[in-house]
Amino acid sequence: MLTELASFGLLAFTSFLAIIDPFGIMPVYLTMTASLTPAERSKTARKAVIVAFFAIVLFAFTGQFIFKFFSISINSLRVVGGIIFFMMGFDMLQAKLVRTNVDDNFKKQYINDISVTPLAIPMLCGPGAIANAVVLMEDAASWQMQLVLIAAIAAVCLLVWLSLTGASKVIHLLGDTGTKIMMRLMGLIIMVIAVEFFFSGLKPIVRDILK
Repeated sequence: MLTELASFGLLAFTSFLAIIDPFGIMPVYLTMTASLTPAERSKTARKAVIVAFFAIVLFAFTGQFIFKFFSISINSLRVVGGIIFFMMGFDMLQAKLVRTNVDDNFKKQYINDISVTPLAIPMLCGPGAIANAVVLMEDAASWQMQLVLIAAIAAVCLLVWLSLTGASKVIHLLGDTGTKIMMRLMGLIIMVIAVEFFFSGLKPIVRDILK
């Protein structure tokens, strides 16, 4: 039993780690929080990770029911995620996400906005993570395996939080000009990823329609 739990936990941990990719979202996080103080960046990272954790766990337990009830497919989520990524990348390409000289109320709203969307959803809790959570929960044959799955999700989210909070030091090294350059480059990359995301979800939908 312990061997089975250990192998299942390792599978869950490695699969979520590969899908969420903590180091892959660091550049995006840095560019979107470049105008914030270290404390505000830490708050943004913490909230994004907490929201993502509960969203993934929620989909793990209710994903199949939600998909069936609303007739939603993972491919539909990929299409929507691609659109969100494209819009975000377009703003980054124009350096619109670096904000200076803003009041505290605006910063508070900005932190709340980006920590939930797009950082938590769909960057951390995206279609891949949701699909993985649903599939692994179906494979969890006991409550012990379900606990192991939740623990694996929590461990990956902890790694994400550590990587994001540690990455804030890079802001000081880049400076304002370096941050804007990185933002535009990341915006272009995200737009390309968004197109791939969009069509990877659209192709199966169109194929089903033609059938």
